[in-house]
Amino acid sequence: MMEFIWLALLVVFLVVEWVTVGLVSIWFAGGSLVAMLLAAAGVAEIWQIVAFLAVSALLLILTRPIAVKFMSSKREKTNYEGIIGKIVRVTERVNNYEQTGTANVGGQEWTARAEDDAVIIEKDALAKVVNIKGVKLILRQYEED
Repeated sequence: MMEFIWLALLVVFLVVEWVTVGLVSIWFAGGSLVAMLLAAAGVAEIWQIVAFLAVSALLLILTRPIAVKFMSSKREKTNYEGIIGKIVRVTERVNNYEQTGTANVGGQEWTARAEDDAVIIEKDALAKVVNIKGVKLILRQYEED
């Protein structure tokens, strides 16, 4: 009976891993596999649980730092990160209270909001992109030096 419980846990952990694609439960899947094999060999339930916990912890401790290092080294800068700091032209009046505003960046029109809710940036004014939240540019009125 325990073999089926461990098999079910193995499947659950693998499905969670597949759905999240972020190395969340793969270590527990390994622990479940070892516990399932021990259950099939007739080992007592307490030792199956101990093996599950030990193997899961060992896999987590030994492989997670390597996996995180490998995954984070592949991070590439996206196009939008290059927009922050650019000066843009406002194409529709930016008013956070009315939830209006657009700006043109590299030929693409973006929804825009002011960094400060009290600030209104008029159409055709220049503004500096200070942040991006979701698909909205966060702008600060640009003042030439």
